[in-house]
Amino acid sequence: MKKFLEIIKNKWLIKGTTTIALVLIVIACYILLNWAVEKINIEDLDFTEKKLYSLSDETKDKLKGLDKDITIQLINLSEYNYLKEYANKYTQVTDKIKIEEIDDLSSRADLMSKYNLETSDSLIVVKTGDKEKTLSINDLYTYDYSTYEQIDTTEEALTNAIVEITLDEKPQIYILSGKTFYQTDQALSSIIAELKDESNEVKYLDILSTGSVPDDCDCLVITTLEKDITELERDKIIEYIKKGGKIMMLTSQNIVEADTPNFDQVLSQYGITIGYGAIFEQDTAKILQGMPECVITEANASFMSDIDMTMKMCFVDAGKIQFADENKLSELGVEYEVIAETGEKSFVRNNFDIKSYSRTNEDSEEGSSIVGALVTKTISDDVKSELIIYSNEICASDMPLQIGGQYYTYAIELHNNKDMILNSISHLTERTDTITIRKTNEQETYTVTEQEDAIIKTIIFAIPVIIIGLGIVVWQVRRRKK
Repeated sequence: MKKFLEIIKNKWLIKGTTTIALVLIVIACYILLNWAVEKINIEDLDFTEKKLYSLSDETKDKLKGLDKDITIQLINLSEYNYLKEYANKYTQVTDKIKIEEIDDLSSRADLMSKYNLETSDSLIVVKTGDKEKTLSINDLYTYDYSTYEQIDTTEEALTNAIVEITLDEKPQIYILSGKTFYQTDQALSSIIAELKDESNEVKYLDILSTGSVPDDCDCLVITTLEKDITELERDKIIEYIKKGGKIMMLTSQNIVEADTPNFDQVLSQYGITIGYGAIFEQDTAKILQGMPECVITEANASFMSDIDMTMKMCFVDAGKIQFADENKLSELGVEYEVIAETGEKSFVRNNFDIKSYSRTNEDSEEGSSIVGALVTKTISDDVKSELIIYSNEICASDMPLQIGGQYYTYAIELHNNKDMILNSISHLTERTDTITIRKTNEQETYTVTEQEDAIIKTIIFAIPVIIIGLGIVVWQVRRRKK
């Protein structure tokens, strides 16, 4: 018995020592691995569909051509670990960016004096050479008052700051004012904010005050008019076109009952007319749920050829863009590329007293309509004017829409409306670095088409009912066999 106990003790001692050794080796490996990961700064793996926890392709593309050394100073931000981790993601993309953490501001009297800070204040400084951009913690968030959600914009803020300080000169975008149907600063507030965030200078232009379109105008934005422009405004815009000016036109002129002969002459420079009336779509796969006036179209353009995805836009009460015949376009030196057009089952309605959504004898014949186009007008061998026109301002606006009788969203947030509008302006201002699909951390609204909605509901409700019914049948059959 004694001998047996000694054997047991010896074997336990051997196996116990081995087990302890293995545990110690595992712990050592764990510590070593964590130390190595911390030292070499390996990028986190992000399996979320929209890459919410990693830098977007949009940011990576903007950093590709970075030829200046950038420093991101994190002042008194040690308690914001997520910010430090996010900032370090930029150093993984390019060695042109470095992070400088300053946790004890009391030892940096120079910074306190320069930025008027107290020892407890915090600040983010993005700088290169003598150019810099400062951000506060509040600049890393925004708030959606329609959903009462706080939205993280850390990446957007940091990336835009880097772009801004590395740009030699900001594009100058002028928005025609004075006679607009919608209050532009409110209706297009989201687009204007995005343009400014992407390092564009946005200004309002009253030609009657300035006497002309400024020489530094990189893009003139013309929106829906409440009344016609004057002859002076018409002539100055045409003069701008003949100098090779670039115009972005967002116009719902088709639903405004106003005679605009002077504005029509501006359109005629590109061989364009827009008739009165709104487009309705009868194909349920191409409308928002139960709203045939909200037409969904595929949209793309040659200047977005690097974007590897199908883009869609949703137009609300859009008009039909019509081009002159080939001979007239040739005479004007005009060529065009269709960006977006409606389906073959769509029609134009100009009698808005008709309540039926179905086509009537008063409506136009069925057929596709152009609602977005890129137009190039050759002035001379070395001068060309470009116009990008969408026959709908609402699609670019912050107009709230009720979807499916339950959800509310802004028109600009539908499908790829925002990216299409911003990319169009980026093309006109020759900012190829901002032609992209922008990352968003917002929750998406349920905005499927009527046909897709029917399919989804069928899957959710009908299939389970069928399975339950089959189960009951099988049970009854087996019961009778017994």
